[in-house]
Amino acid sequence: MGANGAGPDRRPVPLGSRRPRVPSRRTPAALPGPGRVPPGERVPAGLRTAAGYTWRLVLLGLAAFLVVDVLTRLELPVVALFVALVITSVLRPPVDLLARSMPRSLAVLLTFLCTIALVGGILTLVGTTVAEEWSRLGNELRGGLTRIDHWLTRAPFHLRPGTVTDLRAKIGEYISAHRSALLNTALSGAGRIVELVTGLALAVFCSVFFLHSGDRMWAWVQQQLPARSRSVRERAGRAAWRTFAGYTRGVLIVAASNAVLVGIALALLRVPLVMPLIVLEFAATLVPLIGSPIALAIAAVVALAARGPVIALLVLALIVIIGQIEGHLLHPLVLGWSVRIHPVAIAVAVAGGTVLAGILGAVVAVPVVSVGWAVIGELRGGGRPRGSGPEPPAARDQPGRREQQGRRPDQREDGRHGG
Repeated sequence: MGANGAGPDRRPVPLGSRRPRVPSRRTPAALPGPGRVPPGERVPAGLRTAAGYTWRLVLLGLAAFLVVDVLTRLELPVVALFVALVITSVLRPPVDLLARSMPRSLAVLLTFLCTIALVGGILTLVGTTVAEEWSRLGNELRGGLTRIDHWLTRAPFHLRPGTVTDLRAKIGEYISAHRSALLNTALSGAGRIVELVTGLALAVFCSVFFLHSGDRMWAWVQQQLPARSRSVRERAGRAAWRTFAGYTRGVLIVAASNAVLVGIALALLRVPLVMPLIVLEFAATLVPLIGSPIALAIAAVVALAARGPVIALLVLALIVIIGQIEGHLLHPLVLGWSVRIHPVAIAVAVAGGTVLAGILGAVVAVPVVSVGWAVIGELRGGGRPRGSGPEPPAARDQPGRREQQGRRPDQREDGRHGG
């Protein structure tokens, strides 16, 4: 530029010399320097964000895989603790009620004795019913198989006569040919029964202490962890237990209601083995969405063999009726206040639990997902439910709260500035 900045300097230069080089006008941000990446080598912001999420998700997936692997290896104590929590959630209300008028240890003992008597009475009634109806049921099943064979030979199936009889004969031949393998399977099943009894004993042992001094045990655990996050853990723990206990009690009420409805319907249709089918319906309903239809399908097979195709079709119609009652009446009424999960999420959880741990995983999946979602909602809501409105008066009207909120951080309580 010239001296007055009007334009480039065009003064003549001596022969053999160079004109002075004018410095570049590029901005400092465009110049490569320490810690700066050339423009051609920059990574897009979207790719950097995706990469950050990816490695974090990979770490979370690896951690989840390790947790599931450890829990699978420790199946017996984990299942025992889960059953102990279920027993505790069911028996805690009567224990608390009895503890108002007697020592808590005596209330726990009395509640357990009544529960054992109730469960034992139900199992005794089921066994007696099966023993009384077994001979009559054998004759009805044989006659029912003959009726099914005749029914399959007519329209619309037009199968050859003797289809069911041949199938029964083939099953007998298979059992005779593979008797040793079936015996080994039965022996391994006996070992599983021993593990089941051991796990049940451990669950009862743990539940006794949970019922008697569960609050003190939780307080002791809180004291072993850092104090700075104690309030967060307290909120999360209370939300988790409230959701788990509500789900457990609710699903037992729903299962009992389904079992009573199915029992009344099967008794009116004069289907044999009503009591065992009621117990089967109660146990199957503990698996959401798929348990009750499977139990009613088994009841339909029994009705088909003992009472014919018309009664079997009526039992199959119960699957639709019971499903509508359970989905539109019982679940919203009983479980709506404790579990707020979409049916799609429940279906995916049940499927994932079944793939990971079979029937046990299907039973455990929904309460685990419900507890996790409740804890996340509690921590995200800051301890108060969403939509609960402004801060409660007890916290809003504390003395000096408004003055502390209006004071600057660098100002002391006496009005002077710090520093």
